[in-house]
Formats: sequence, structure tokens, C-alpha cells
Amino acid sequence: MNKNEIFTIGLMSGTSLDGIDLVYVKFKKVSYKDFDILHSETISYPKKWKSALQNAINFSSDELKFLDIEYGTFLGAKLNEFIDKYQIQNIDFIASHGHTVLHQPEKGVTLQIGNGQVIANDTKQKVICDFRTQDVKLGGQGAPLVPIGDALLFSDYEYCLNLGGFSNISYAKEGERIAFDICPVNIVLNHYANKLGLAYDASGDIASKGKLNQQLFDKLNSLKFYQQNPPKSLGLEWVKEHIFPLIDDLEMDISAILRTFVAHIACQISKIIKENNSVLVTGGGAFNSFLMHQIEISLQHKILLPKKELIDFKEALIFAFLGLLRFDNQVNCLSSVTGAKYDHSSGMIFLPSGG
Repeated sequence: MNKNEIFTIGLMSGTSLDGIDLVYVKFKKVSYKDFDILHSETISYPKKWKSALQNAINFSSDELKFLDIEYGTFLGAKLNEFIDKYQIQNIDFIASHGHTVLHQPEKGVTLQIGNGQVIANDTKQKVICDFRTQDVKLGGQGAPLVPIGDALLFSDYEYCLNLGGFSNISYAKEGERIAFDICPVNIVLNHYANKLGLAYDASGDIASKGKLNQQLFDKLNSLKFYQQNPPKSLGLEWVKEHIFPLIDDLEMDISAILRTFVAHIACQISKIIKENNSVLVTGGGAFNSFLMHQIEISLQHKILLPKKELIDFKEALIFAFLGLLRFDNQVNCLSSVTGAKYDHSSGMIFLPSGG
């Protein structure tokens, strides 16, 4: 990789199952901060795939192996459509996050499906993927991975806050990058909006009309995870074990659930971000105006949102960047963030068969 410009496609599928985010990015080798998102697109999941990914946590090991290959074929097809649509000629590699099915780092388990060899064969491109497994093997959480991008691409901000399936945050503290998951966001809000036949609560309209359930609010904030020190991360398993049963035992009205959970999100975020005006907010939750308003009330200051493209595609952009660091054999996983034994360069590299 001696040339001055690197062209890559980043692919991200988040836990909230909003869809597949694809970005085609040009990085300048002289300064990684000098990048351009040339093309970007979110591809919604067909019902078949949304259902399969939601239920994959219950699959047997053999079923997961088959799903990994089938999902890799699906991603390869979508990547080829993206490449053809925008007539993309120059690709140094594709960096794929895949989709997280299992994440229990305390048990040494993390699994992102979307077989890298299948994607490489189908697209005839070099593929870098499986960014989390090595970190978990080194005793880390395998998450979050985005903070290296925050540190190197967005260091002008004091805090980088993502509001996706989960909220996670990244910031510099005493010369080190600190990052961790704060609490669930869209993975819970969308779950209850789905019960009303909606994909999500657009702008937080339903939540804004709900009544806060104080008992539920207090019990949510009392969960042990919030008392733990970082490094720490969350997964769907934790939500199914701790969040859904708690909510379903205490409240049935969807608007009240959404209202209370929005308050919970704002409360947990306000415990981390204090006395500053430099927050980069990205992820789908940034478009939930009621949620953003509640966060601003909790923080007691206004948050200026970046361009829509960055809100939507920052994670896919940073996975493209993680791939770049891995291909250059540079550190892309920080032990100060994940708790691994040491900083390392993580990710598996696949070449097309015969390539």
C-alpha cells in the first residue's frame, strides 16, 4: 500500500437491524483525517433476513455455520449491486463488520456472521472482517471498536457518542482512549415500536405522549451493569435477560414504556458526559428529536448535530478505516478500551479463491 490514496468499501450491520450501511471511501495516506465519503447507501433488510438475524441467537452451531455462509452470499450480492450502481472501479479492499449474533466476552464468545471467504469470492475483492474475535481471545471485550477511529479521525471532539442499537461513548482520559457501551437505545425502542406495527418511533412521537413510569425508571437505573467500571460492553443477550423481562413485568402501555426508556437513556448518558460543549453525536438515535431533546435537558446544553451523512454512516466509515489499519498492520484495537492484554491489529484477511 504505497500509493497516496486508498479506496475501500466499509460495511456495517448494527444490532438494531435498521439495515446494511455501505460506504465507498477515499483515504489520503498522508493524513487519515483527510477522507472523502464518495458514495453511501443503507439497504433495508428483507423480512426473511430481519427475522433470521433476530432469531439467530437461538440457532444451533450447525445452523449458525450455514447462516454464516448464506449471509456472506447475501452481503456479496448487495456489495456487487452497490459497486455496479455507482460504477466503482478502484477498490483496495472491502472491510466488513458482518452482523453480531453472539457477544458474551466474559465467556470468551463473540460471533459476527457474514463469511469473509464467500464475500471475497463473490465480489472478487480482498475482504477484511472478523475484527472482534482476536480481542476476546486476548481477554478483551471485543467492543467497542470504533474508538480508534474517534481518536484518529475525530479528535477535534471531546466526546464521540453513538446512538445506535446501543449507546456507546469514546473520549480521551489521562492520555488514553476510554470507550464503553452506556446503555441500550434503538434495540429496545424499536422492539416496542414493533409491537405497534411500526419499524420505529419516528422522531419519538409516541414516547413524547407517554407517561413516565417512575418505578420502572428507578429499576432500570439500578441494574448492576451501570455500576460497573469500563471496559464493558452490551449485547442482545443482556437485553433479553435484564431489560425486556423488567419492562414487561412493570408496564404494558407502549407509550409509557418508550417515554420511560428515553428518560433512562438520557439519565445514563448524563452520568458520563459532564460540563462540555464538544460532543459528536451519530447513529440513528440522533434523528429521534424527542430523545435528543431529553438528552439536552439532562446535559443542560444544546447539541449541534453533524451532517446527515456522518450521522448515518460514521460506523461503516470507521470499519473501512479499521480495515485500512489492519491491512497496514497498524494498531486498530486499543487495550485501554477493550481491556485486552495489549494493543493489537485485529481482523482476518481473505483473498478471492485463486487470488
